[in-house]
Amino acid sequence: MIGIIDYGAGNLQSVKNAFDKIGVQCEIITNAESFEHCSGLILPGVGSFGEAMIQLNKHELVEPIVSYCNNNKPLLGICLGLQLLFEYSEESPNVKGLSIFNGGFKRLPDFGLKIPQIGWNDLKILKKDGIFENTSTGDYAYFVHSYYLDTAEDIIAATVNYGVEITIAVERQNISACQFHPEKSGEIGLRMLQAFAKRCGEECSC
Repeated sequence: MIGIIDYGAGNLQSVKNAFDKIGVQCEIITNAESFEHCSGLILPGVGSFGEAMIQLNKHELVEPIVSYCNNNKPLLGICLGLQLLFEYSEESPNVKGLSIFNGGFKRLPDFGLKIPQIGWNDLKILKKDGIFENTSTGDYAYFVHSYYLDTAEDIIAATVNYGVEITIAVERQNISACQFHPEKSGEIGLRMLQAFAKRCGEECSC
């Protein structure tokens, strides 16, 4: 069973609906005690970086999430869930993230394009393992975001061009994370969730 972490800052039902569509058992969970029963975790998120970290601390989920990742168990971060895995975001300058990865998020530069980026953009896939196992460069995904990743770690799995090339997904061993919303990205997004379920040892019945 895959657990979708409910800490008060995520669009949970759409993620669950996507897993239901591909026939993978998942549940929305609210406490760290449930982690031990999960074959993998989803860290979703919408809203601000600072408020999300407040909620994770309030629900006593910070250390359990870090420990889960450090124990080589599968986790998928979605949208704000990607950002929370890093050290900081310019959106909330004095707030420390989960710091599972080095680096952080900066506001998208103004190249005359709308900020936030809302809508579809085509992906440039750099790592075909993890969630991109069944997708290709040129496939489209759905975005809603105002910040981009700045990291020196060798974990970049995909980029897009939005006035400039920006990192929108990372992969490292058991951890996958993406800035876009696979649950809102049609058939391509479902393939990514299938790939994550496979990493968790879950079979799709679709």
